[in-house]
Amino acid sequence: MRQNLRKGARAENFIYEPPCFIYKPVYSIETIYLALQKKFFDMYKSSISLGKEVIIHFVFWLIWMYYSLIVIGENGFQIGEVDLFYGTGLLVYFVTFYVHYLVVMPRVFKPFKWKKAILGFLVSFLFYASLRYLVEEVLTLYFFNRTNYYPGTSLVYYFYDNLFYSSQPIILCTVVWLIIFLVRTLDYNNYIMREQKNMEIKFLKSQINPHFIFNTLNNIYSMVHFQSPNALSAIEKLSNIMRFTTYEAQKSMIRLSEELNYINAYIELEELRHYEKSFVNWKLDVKDENMEIPPYMLSPLIENALKHGAYSEENPIQIFLFCDDKQIRFEVKNKIGQQKKDQLGGIGLQNLKNRMEILYPGKHQLDTYKEDEVFVANLEIRLK
Repeated sequence: MRQNLRKGARAENFIYEPPCFIYKPVYSIETIYLALQKKFFDMYKSSISLGKEVIIHFVFWLIWMYYSLIVIGENGFQIGEVDLFYGTGLLVYFVTFYVHYLVVMPRVFKPFKWKKAILGFLVSFLFYASLRYLVEEVLTLYFFNRTNYYPGTSLVYYFYDNLFYSSQPIILCTVVWLIIFLVRTLDYNNYIMREQKNMEIKFLKSQINPHFIFNTLNNIYSMVHFQSPNALSAIEKLSNIMRFTTYEAQKSMIRLSEELNYINAYIELEELRHYEKSFVNWKLDVKDENMEIPPYMLSPLIENALKHGAYSEENPIQIFLFCDDKQIRFEVKNKIGQQKKDQLGGIGLQNLKNRMEILYPGKHQLDTYKEDEVFVANLEIRLK
């Protein structure tokens, strides 16, 4: 029996897939905004779609026209007096409204800072005053030989006067944008809560993979029966994995060193199970192993390589990890076997993608692809 095991006969080729658990980070305005703006909509659909947003704007302008253009006279509802500069004023009003809505406000909240907010409102005011000057003091003079302000009006008075007129489109635009943003934010938080419950259920179901446990215990039993010196080491490695799965996985953040220790224990246990050595090549460039990361952020790529790859001392799994205070780069390469093909996805990788979208929206990139007979998984995360 021992000889059969040494020749590579394995009970079953089951590899433990760790649970993919949604953790509970503090959602800042920047995180919510980035998640709403990026491709996260593939997973999350807000109750305010682009079409509904257009309808909201249409209703807003109907209400605005009622209070701004319609007057009640002796003959009922009438449109107020309209002249050249009333029309140019409306043009400047609408253009400023949507420049502030589409350009200024998104940048103010990416991320939100008071200095950026003040600067954004100042930019919108200068845009309004400059556009109005161009339209009513330059273009109307050229085409109609008329100007809205008397000749000789000082720039100080001009900007002071426009401070009042520009405040209405800027303030109304800000209110409309914030209302829509608030609704989408509330929808997003409700979606996160639902996803947390769903993923917690998956976590409980996949917390212990019985096939992995049974296969490992069978191998340990064989080692003990034949008095193998590796038996105690295998028990220790299994104990470390179970301890990490049971306790560390319930934390929102762990130290990088704890994740690496879990990966090492997993690989070493695989070596003991398969009676193969040195089928993994590590290349680490880590500035601080005490930095905190979500559990199971790196290990799914390792386990995917062990599950689907063909590895040996001649064709080892290549692992590269670079980490500093600004970014994390993690790459895993393995040769694709003839009888067990790599899949560009799977439950483990898909759950990892979903977690990255929630934990690092707009700040990560997870790519999986093939290069000839090599499967490559690459994860990059911007920390700052």
